[in-house]
Amino acid sequence: MDPNTGAGSDGHGAPVGRRLVLGMLGLGAGAMAAAPWLQGRLEAALGAVADKDPTGVTGLLPNGGGFRYYSVTSSVPHKDADSYRLTVDGLVDKPAEYRLADLRALPQTRLVRDVQCVTGWRVPETPFEGVRLSTLLDAAGVRSRAKAVRFTCFDGAYSESLTLDQARRADVLVALKLRDKPLGHSHGGPVRLYVAPMYFYKSAKWLSGITVTDQVRPGYWEDRGYDVDAWVGRSNGRDDDPTA
Repeated sequence: MDPNTGAGSDGHGAPVGRRLVLGMLGLGAGAMAAAPWLQGRLEAALGAVADKDPTGVTGLLPNGGGFRYYSVTSSVPHKDADSYRLTVDGLVDKPAEYRLADLRALPQTRLVRDVQCVTGWRVPETPFEGVRLSTLLDAAGVRSRAKAVRFTCFDGAYSESLTLDQARRADVLVALKLRDKPLGHSHGGPVRLYVAPMYFYKSAKWLSGITVTDQVRPGYWEDRGYDVDAWVGRSNGRDDDPTA
């Protein structure tokens, strides 16, 4: 699940009407078999509607890209290259603050994996690109008593956590691109977490803070009953990690 996409910066807008919902349901189903350019247009249109939909109704709409739009708040501010900042702090020797340009200047890793929602939907072979989280942790100098990493978001509500070992995996990114394009606001841009081997709720959108801690602090959805260790498959009763 990807439960933290959002409404527009003002958090307002006319409610989404029944006619619009039904129309977009039809468009979404049709676009699954349409050309990629049409899928992209439909996804952008749904993202724009979600930006003005504090009701969350657009979270139910399918679209050609396969993603769903969710938010835990009614308003998410927009950030750009001038206003975006990512802090790294906590149990580190060298706390840091990164601008978008700083992150873009670091070595980039591209991963192509299936995105799997805990509710069942999947987007196959989806490229994400960004900086390995381990690169930022190494630069900060993690202290010996550190055990975990906590992530906070500029929506003001969402949070996530990983153990330090999980955070250092090569398939955990501070992502700047989705499908080889800069991350848009509706997909958690300009920067989000991407935890490839876990269900998508672990990949926190609108990432603003990385804090190294001495224990795992359950995130927003874990406080509401979701698994803290959200390996795809294993969380549903399997003994293996099929994405390792």
